[in-house]
Amino acid sequence: MKRKTLFIINPISGGKKKDGVPELVKTHFKGDATIVFTTGVSHAHEVAAAAINEYDMVVAVGGDGTINEIASALVGSKTILGVVPCGSGNGLSRFLQIPMDTEAAIKNLNSGNIAMIDSARANGKPFFNMAGMGFDAHISEVFSHEKARGFITYVKSSLQEIVKYKPQDYHIEIDGKVYERRAFMLSFANSSQYGNNAHVSPQASVQDGLLDVCIIKPFPLYRFPELVVRMFNKTANKSSFVEIICGKHIVVKRKAKGPLHLDGEPEIAEAEVKVDILPASLNILVGGSFNNVA
Repeated sequence: MKRKTLFIINPISGGKKKDGVPELVKTHFKGDATIVFTTGVSHAHEVAAAAINEYDMVVAVGGDGTINEIASALVGSKTILGVVPCGSGNGLSRFLQIPMDTEAAIKNLNSGNIAMIDSARANGKPFFNMAGMGFDAHISEVFSHEKARGFITYVKSSLQEIVKYKPQDYHIEIDGKVYERRAFMLSFANSSQYGNNAHVSPQASVQDGLLDVCIIKPFPLYRFPELVVRMFNKTANKSSFVEIICGKHIVVKRKAKGPLHLDGEPEIAEAEVKVDILPASLNILVGGSFNNVA
């Protein structure tokens, strides 16, 4: 099926050049394609919102942050989201089995592999892969100020900050049940992974109408490599330092305002954060091997 399609390219995502993408689209995409390069923050969202009644599919060429901008405009509409992963972590794309190779990802857009997935909101702002408070939100804030992007820079920032980061106390309500926890970080997982195949909640599903609240408890620094290994071999849920509770409506209260990340993009949020799931709210074109129906 030839779809009228708008490609929105973030030229700076992941620190990767995108100059060759238009030619690859021309060569390998079988639909009617229009290409736009973003020029700044929120531009992708604005272009996607205007495209809803004009295009059958809008393709995000970028990372999880670019996907967030575009998908947040498409939520609740019939317009399909396509993805060509070009970010630092590409968490949602990897989870959905979308090819990481640019040419292969563009060819995948010619398929009919469309799935309806859940999205979520934190204090009214949408996310699609992962949101978080604590250490990962702190790192997202630090990373956002780095000149260099990519996985290596992220790892370097993490190692520099982990030795001085202090766990925090959280009052957590999940579907009305209260939990008092001291945590290194809290992750609200729609998919299973942060990105780069680091899975914090291996059994998470984007189609079960639930979020996985992942509580990473304080741990001795020498156990950090063990936690990292567990994330990469999909056994984080079996660690004594990890507690996962599934729910639809989550309220988290901490002592003061602080960092919160939405799909890796940081902001400073209030002391109270409300998180909700929006079941079956986004049409997205997935990889051929994706099968995550709960």
